[in-house]
Amino acid sequence: MDLFEYQARDLFAKHGVPVLAGEVIDTPEAAREITERLGGKSVVKAQVKVGGRGKAGGVKLAASADEAVARATDILGMDIKGHTVHKVMIAETAPEIVEEYYVSFLLDRSNRTFLSIASVEGGMEIEEVAATRPEAVAKIAIDAIEGVDKAKAEEIVAAAKFPAEVADQVADVLVKLWEVFVKEDALLVEVNPLAKVASGAVLALDGKVSLDENAEFRHPDFAELHDRAAANPLEAAAKAKGLNYVKLDGEVGIIGNGAGLVMSTLDVVAYAGEKHGNVKPANFLDIGGGASAEVMANGLEIILGDPDVKSVFVNVFGGITACDEVANGIVQALALLASKGEEVTKPLVVRLDGNNAELGRKILSDANHPLVQRVDTMDGAADKAAELAAK
Repeated sequence: MDLFEYQARDLFAKHGVPVLAGEVIDTPEAAREITERLGGKSVVKAQVKVGGRGKAGGVKLAASADEAVARATDILGMDIKGHTVHKVMIAETAPEIVEEYYVSFLLDRSNRTFLSIASVEGGMEIEEVAATRPEAVAKIAIDAIEGVDKAKAEEIVAAAKFPAEVADQVADVLVKLWEVFVKEDALLVEVNPLAKVASGAVLALDGKVSLDENAEFRHPDFAELHDRAAANPLEAAAKAKGLNYVKLDGEVGIIGNGAGLVMSTLDVVAYAGEKHGNVKPANFLDIGGGASAEVMANGLEIILGDPDVKSVFVNVFGGITACDEVANGIVQALALLASKGEEVTKPLVVRLDGNNAELGRKILSDANHPLVQRVDTMDGAADKAAELAAK
């Protein structure tokens, strides 16, 4: 889960990282009171989860409360790289910036460890610095057990060649950022720029944080950090039902049991769809290895509620999830939707194999629903679902 800048700033402040004061708003007039409280000047910053806000005009200085209202009016509703600005942060203006640095901690998946990246050339995208001046970027592996203490922080500072006059302050910031990384179960903690100002102090002026959603059970407060305005309503509804669902850009709804089988199903449908007008999968939905009829019904209800879906392919290999449970789930889901007055018009292609497959097929045959077709091979079912979607 990627955070907005203001949310990252709040986490930094919580753990003692030096930041400037700021508040987030969603109406222009609210900028007036906050700017007055900040001394009559402020920075109005678009809150979107994408870089390049400054170049796009999403970060503006305001020399007065009236100007802050005007700048907030300009920025709210702006489109920045496909992201609509719904909120802005009214932040304290930074003292004169003397130097800009970059520091971060992240999960290094390729090497199965944690990594610190630091550079004295901050204020721009670190990828650009790494490409043009790789010697200016220090990469230090972090042991998961030992973490980052003062000695490790000093090692990072030395490797990145931070000036001696800020070395102690940067090391202190690194220790506190590591605390954010560990205690908040983050996958990325980044400060760019970490700025030295005229007074000699070092401040985190902008931040990026990505949290591990798998650790959300340890953090009840994470629920408030979700960007509900940008969330896909189908994905939100699926999450509320405990379903592992991802919306895709296609026409064939997919339900399977087990991530590997679902991934294979996506490929088979995409291949079959090439000869039926380039039809593609509409979603990823894994009902899991021990799914009940209720789970099957919930999944089918979500997929049938997607206006982009033209047909549905239910592909189940019975193991822990018995095929008769899946068949009952399909029948119950169709009955449930009918009882709600929701007309079902999208055809379902069902392939059942494995545990209790014959019983499951019999249940579907006995139900004799006009929209349900049984196909006993995976390739054949994918082809039929793509054909029906194309029609």
